[in-house]
Amino acid sequence: MSDSTLGASAPTEGAGRPTYVIGVDYGTLSGRAVVVRVSDGAELGASTLEYPHAVMDSTLAATGEQLPPEWALQVPSDYVDVLRAAVPDAVRQAGIDPQDVIGIATDFTACTMVPTLADGTPLNEVHGYEGRPHAYVKLWKHHAAQGQANRINELAARRGEAWLPRYGGLISSEWEFAKGLQLLEEDPELYERMDHWVEAADWIVWQLTGRYVRNACTAGYKGIYQDGAYPSEEFLAALNPEFAGFARDKVEHTIGALASKAGTLSEEAAGWTGLPAGIAVAVGNVDAHVTAPAAQATDPGQMVAIMGTSTCHVMNSDRLAEVPGMCGVVDGGIVEGSYGYEAGQSGVGDIFAWFVAHQVPGEVRDDAEAQGLSVHEYLTAQAQAEPVGAHGLVALDWHSGNRSVLVDHELSGTIVGLTLATRPHEIYRALLESTAFGTRTIVETFNASGVPVTEFVAAGGLIRNPFLMQVYADVLNMPISVIGSAQGPALGSAIHAAVAAGAYEDIHAAAAAMGRLDRAAYTPDAGRAAAYDALYREYTALHDYFGRGANDVMHRLKALRRSALTRQEAIAV
Repeated sequence: MSDSTLGASAPTEGAGRPTYVIGVDYGTLSGRAVVVRVSDGAELGASTLEYPHAVMDSTLAATGEQLPPEWALQVPSDYVDVLRAAVPDAVRQAGIDPQDVIGIATDFTACTMVPTLADGTPLNEVHGYEGRPHAYVKLWKHHAAQGQANRINELAARRGEAWLPRYGGLISSEWEFAKGLQLLEEDPELYERMDHWVEAADWIVWQLTGRYVRNACTAGYKGIYQDGAYPSEEFLAALNPEFAGFARDKVEHTIGALASKAGTLSEEAAGWTGLPAGIAVAVGNVDAHVTAPAAQATDPGQMVAIMGTSTCHVMNSDRLAEVPGMCGVVDGGIVEGSYGYEAGQSGVGDIFAWFVAHQVPGEVRDDAEAQGLSVHEYLTAQAQAEPVGAHGLVALDWHSGNRSVLVDHELSGTIVGLTLATRPHEIYRALLESTAFGTRTIVETFNASGVPVTEFVAAGGLIRNPFLMQVYADVLNMPISVIGSAQGPALGSAIHAAVAAGAYEDIHAAAAAMGRLDRAAYTPDAGRAAAYDALYREYTALHDYFGRGANDVMHRLKALRRSALTRQEAIAV
């Protein structure tokens, strides 16, 4: 593991000119750069670039080819475009001298994978491969490797692999090994041509520095790297003989500690960004995990929920335990020197957006527009006026599958209690509540496993909905602290850049000076909390009935859908 870059415990700027760092947050649909002052974390300028190719989940942009169900691809050049456009624009908006920038750091959605040649060239940029879907980035929400994930889990459980309990007993279809096995089995020629199977978090740092360094976060959480080793060649060969060398040949590489320096900004990248060549570039990180220091949540027991299209729950602890259905526990996975835990929900904001986009009648849209409100705001205003349980509904938040604690992306959403009198705002509220119930399931599982959650911290775009935050406080029956920044991941990356540049001794000192947190911004109401206890019992009953094998109808329906679409494609050909 590469050495951390350590400096004094106080900012380097001292009595001289202020110094600055850049945090770049790569999300699902866009990348955002933020300029941050080292001394106090003030955010001085920001700029966003929407990815030109967005997410390819239905057709391949280069050819117009229809993609199978559950695919989600991206174009890696879009990520470089963020460096070319958003970084210099953010610096201009901040009104600072680029020469005063001392470091840059990035974070990424995960697990997002880039197949590359030895020099880092993505396979989709190799002549002749631009029409091959497997040559492109597989975004975190690419769930088409579920069959491979199932085989990995079944074999690991049968063999009693020691690493399996570190991931709650199940490996996700979103992660490196399942996606890599899918690539091998569906396009073996491309698999053979690929030299490196690279996390996008590391690929973008490679572009900035010219040096490939794996980060400890994704290596541990997404790459099954535990106790200094990946799954054995014997295990991988049992999955597929051609997969035996996957970890050794395609994945294994130097691993850098979080907040350490991966390298320095190359001349080429300096030309893209307008920043000085030679400044520190921090080891890559994941958007959720990097947010913890931005929320001053680097101590054990502080669970940070980064709430956006999906929600990722991360928490440090001083103890190692097996938590059912967690996404992983990694030594140094969030903060060097602590065990970092991760859990998550695959769909949260995405569920609300789906409902508004596809299930809301025209008159509701017209009424919202007449009142100068978004549809989300209009439905929220109606929903919050009613008492808990008045809608007579309970929903399961599995529209994108279940990440924790069931780790099953073949599950799907459902709503129970609909009648002809049910109104759109009531369904909307039930969906909001379902995501809070899913979070409560995660928190209770951690508590029951000896890893107590002592503070719940909310971050991400959904904190802008006060009613949703109050629902979470009431459902969890605990106060909700809220990050004091609208750009949590980007601020967190900037904090890591400050440490990598030597401005602070460690991430704890940097978080204390540069992070922001509004503690106990929302507190539970005893009456509503009791009412939600009753609804949560119904949620739990449905959760276990559909999610733990009593009724596999969701799996069967997914299989029927795939079969029908395959027949349709065959007829079209």
